[in-house]
Amino acid sequence: MSVLPDQSRSAVSADDLKRSLQTKQASNRFLNWLKSWKPTWKQEKYLYVLALPGLLYFLIFKYIPLWGLSLAFTEYSPYLGLFKSEWVGFKHFQSFFANPDFWLLFRNTLAISFLNIILFFPMPIIIALLLNELKNVTFKKWVQTSIYLPHFLSWVVIVGICFLTLSGSGIINKLVVESGGQAINFLTNPETFWGMLTAQTIWKETGWGTIIFLAALASINPELYEAAKIDGANRWKQMLYVTIPGIKGTVIILLILRLGQVLDIGFEHIYLMSSSAVTEVADVFDTYAYRVGIQNGRFSFATAVGIFKSVVGLILVLLADRAAKKLGEEGVY
Repeated sequence: MSVLPDQSRSAVSADDLKRSLQTKQASNRFLNWLKSWKPTWKQEKYLYVLALPGLLYFLIFKYIPLWGLSLAFTEYSPYLGLFKSEWVGFKHFQSFFANPDFWLLFRNTLAISFLNIILFFPMPIIIALLLNELKNVTFKKWVQTSIYLPHFLSWVVIVGICFLTLSGSGIINKLVVESGGQAINFLTNPETFWGMLTAQTIWKETGWGTIIFLAALASINPELYEAAKIDGANRWKQMLYVTIPGIKGTVIILLILRLGQVLDIGFEHIYLMSSSAVTEVADVFDTYAYRVGIQNGRFSFATAVGIFKSVVGLILVLLADRAAKKLGEEGVY
């Protein structure tokens, strides 16, 4: 009867010995890495110094603020602070999902986001392909500079231009009235609100978005075009069978990353364009979190809304990445 305890003790001691060996091996690997890192640091110290601002940026503005996500699980009070505020668990999430406006917010956010994906996302690709076909370098640079400029304008300026041109007393309506027609309510018409937002985004960001695709086009081997010419391919077929496959990987990666922002459509743009006449189609998660969470001092509730958006984006990125790999393409990671 005394054999079993001895066997169990030997088994436990064997497990302990195995764990201690694994710990020692990991420690040795770490020490070896430190020894190999020292000469690397001396040789490439200027590269580490060059990378330091970027590392500090991500540390200060991306990683340290992650601790603030705990606000979503507390009844945060500025007077009590983060550590002394009452812990309420998933109360704010339950309140958010039970809100009768949740599905309205969800519909508006998805509609605007998918319009951007369907209409805006392909535009930089199309413009980059067209610019790549231009042979006049001077004209090409002039066009690139012209379409880059709107990116550097703030949404306040963009919306101001929109109001000056599309309002009831704007330039377009004045021309319509002078030609015998009736003024059109562009800014207060819920049916045209989503399309107007998408058109503004296309005009502002299309040029800037071409930079990545032009860089991808520049990396295509010119010998592929020469081979296509020898095979009798015209310019259209060269684009179809050489250019587009050459940037397909970049397009897929950017599309996957764009799906991660499907619920993050930009607070400033929506907020500036919103009015009481279009609230039913303009109210999205960002504006709702600002109105209900920030303006009313419900910081924990606003944090819960932000976490929900991030979780949905993460799930979509993971699913899209897995789908891309199953189709034989490279994913994000």
